[in-house]
Amino acid sequence: MLRALWTAASGMAAQQLNVDTISNNLANVNTTGFKRQRVDYQDLFYQTLREPGTEEGSGNGLEVGMGVYPVSTQKIFTGGEMERTDAPLDLAIEGHGFFQVQLADGSRAYTRAGMFRLDQDGRVVTPDGYALQPELTVPADTQEIVVNVNGVVSVRTSAGGVPTDIGTIEMASFSNPAGLRSLGHSLYAESAAAGDPVTGIAGFDGMGQIRQGMQERSNVSVVDEMVGMITAQRAYELSAKAIQTADDMIRISNNLRG
Repeated sequence: MLRALWTAASGMAAQQLNVDTISNNLANVNTTGFKRQRVDYQDLFYQTLREPGTEEGSGNGLEVGMGVYPVSTQKIFTGGEMERTDAPLDLAIEGHGFFQVQLADGSRAYTRAGMFRLDQDGRVVTPDGYALQPELTVPADTQEIVVNVNGVVSVRTSAGGVPTDIGTIEMASFSNPAGLRSLGHSLYAESAAAGDPVTGIAGFDGMGQIRQGMQERSNVSVVDEMVGMITAQRAYELSAKAIQTADDMIRISNNLRG
C-alpha cells in the first residue's frame, strides 16, 4: 500500500507538468511563430515479485509498476495559419526552415517569428534588436521594400525607380527541429539533439518559401488544448483518489485488533 502512495503521487506530478505545458500553449495562442509543446512520458521501473518462466505459479511472472515520469517536452513544428498584415518587413515562412539572427553575445539563434523592423542604422532586426543574418541594411532614402518568395530583398529609392537588390535572406533548417533549445522571445538555439544547421535559399532544397506582408500565427488549437486540460484534470483526480484509497487501506490495517 505504501507502494501505491508513491505510484499515485508520480501520476499527480506527471499531470501537473502536463497542465503546466498546456497552460503555456494557451498563453501563447496569439504569439507569432509559436509552436505548441507536449509532454512525453514513460513508465517507471517494475518491481519483480516473481521472475517470468519460473516453475511456481504462472509462467508470465509477477511484476508491479512503480508509476510514471516525464521524458521530454517535444515541440510540434507544424505550420500555423497565415495572417495578412501588409507590413513590408513582416515575413512568414511557408514550409520548413528558420530565420537566423545574431544575439548580443555574438551567437546565432533561430526563429519562425518574422516580425522585423529597421534600427537606427537601417539594419533589419527583430523587436528585441537582434540583427537578421546575413545582415541586411536598407538605404535611408528607401521608399519601397520588396521581398520575393526566395528571400531576395529589393528596394526602390524613388517613385517609379528601378528596384535594386540589397541582399538575400538565408534560411536554416535542422534534421530534428523538435530538439532545439527554447530561449524565449520566440528564439531557439542549436543543440546536439537538433543536429547541425543547414543553410540555404528559401524555396530550394526543402526550404520553405518566404511570404512578405504576412505573419505566421501559433499552431495552438484552443479546442485541443482545452480537451487535454480536462483529461489531465481527471487523471490528476484519479491519482489523488488512488492515494486516498491506499490511505484508507493503511488506516484499516492499523485499526485491526487481534
